[in-house]
Amino acid sequence: MSQELRAVEWTGTGLALIDQTALPHRTTTVDVHDVDTLVDAIQRLVVRGAPAIGAAGAYGVAIALMEGEREGWTDGEIRKAVARVREARPTAVNLMVCVDRVMTRFDEGLDAVLAEAAAVQREDVEANRAMGAFGADWLLERVGADRPLRILTHCNTGALATAGWGTALGVIRELHARGRLEVVYADETRPLLQGSRLTAWELVQEGIAHFVQADGAAAGTILRGEVDAAIVGADRIAANGDTANKVGTVGVALACADAGIPFLVAAPTTTVDLSTPDGAAIHIELRGEDEVLEWGGVRTAPAESRGHNPAFDVTPGRLVTGLVTERGVLEVSAGQLPADRLR
Repeated sequence: MSQELRAVEWTGTGLALIDQTALPHRTTTVDVHDVDTLVDAIQRLVVRGAPAIGAAGAYGVAIALMEGEREGWTDGEIRKAVARVREARPTAVNLMVCVDRVMTRFDEGLDAVLAEAAAVQREDVEANRAMGAFGADWLLERVGADRPLRILTHCNTGALATAGWGTALGVIRELHARGRLEVVYADETRPLLQGSRLTAWELVQEGIAHFVQADGAAAGTILRGEVDAAIVGADRIAANGDTANKVGTVGVALACADAGIPFLVAAPTTTVDLSTPDGAAIHIELRGEDEVLEWGGVRTAPAESRGHNPAFDVTPGRLVTGLVTERGVLEVSAGQLPADRLR
């Protein structure tokens, strides 16, 4: 089912976004015909995952053009609306890259914009397929196990987070297709339980054996020797290999380093930002305090407590055993840096 799943779908008149805040209990879509709705959907995580946000942003240029025509906006007003889409989530570089790519055809009109957005979506699926094969090949050669592998993953990196197939989860699906996957440990993942709600849902569709575990359990699972490798996605990768991903990722990387097992990052080259020299230059989005001070709308912390709620953390490149892109695998911790290999 997830092989054909499209989190972002152009309907001909607008976008249909699978509402990822409703999964796994309800499968519904949010129809987008205006910029306000799209920006809200990106910020509320209706659509999430850097590649999926990038695809939504690419089509967002068309949304702005169509809304501008309906409302009689000037060229400048349309461009301001596009800028709002581009800036809706500051950490995920794919959103900015894909909007900027489509904007190169802005002056050619709606048909050209739509053609470029469709190319963004198509190329992401192709890249994900390539990543799955490269990552599986590398893992099977590097780990060298004569048995199916046990893999840990964090957040959701499947078809829901991309234009289709998946990044880190795409590698996992490839291992499963080859009969070389034993089990997946899926961290539940803050802030909206993307692992327990979304990754687990996709694994169920694929018939892949898995456990959902608390984020705080990941390090112990790794250090007990229950995992052969960890694979995660990314929202931005700096020139030196430092990687911003969903909060909790750096703890997984540290545990993998201590246990001596591979820690892989799987992401398309559009996630690599060579203009960002290192992780210190990556803007980390802070979400609302209520997400950590409340549960289900009920206050769980004292009224006097403040909430610290970073949506992402940065894993230093020295902890990234391999960066899997559609071009192959860079062994970042061994000195194969994006700045040198992906220009």
